[in-house]
Amino acid sequence: MAETWKATDTGVLRLPSGRLVRGRALRRPLPAGPTPTYAVHLLGRRPPEVPWEARWLRWPDFWLPSSRTEARAVLGEAWSRAGDERVEIACGGGRGRTGTALACLAVLDGVPAGRAVDFVRRNYDRHAVETPWQKRYVRRFTD
Repeated sequence: MAETWKATDTGVLRLPSGRLVRGRALRRPLPAGPTPTYAVHLLGRRPPEVPWEARWLRWPDFWLPSSRTEARAVLGEAWSRAGDERVEIACGGGRGRTGTALACLAVLDGVPAGRAVDFVRRNYDRHAVETPWQKRYVRRFTD
């Protein structure tokens, strides 16, 4: 079994349950330190291969996942695995799609859907979740 992130690692969000998940911009260099054991790449096009297990969730920049059903399954798996693995959520810039996905993980972790965007903005990046439809997606994630 892998170890999780340290709360002080770059880009790490601590969920209320104590799970740690790293958000990252794929356009930036990989942060120093341990690598993910599992990553979810939120991109409009297939990402390049990485040397750790990764899932691609088709999600065009500034929009929403192409498949709501697949997004719920992939993000649910990421939340589950974050209990004892180094899980990373990443998109091109690390804010809009990544922030939206992290807010969805916060909802799965028990944060009320109406407060999840604020939670991520306070604890991950104040510019996370960039569009009104991304905010609405988080509010309706478990509907």
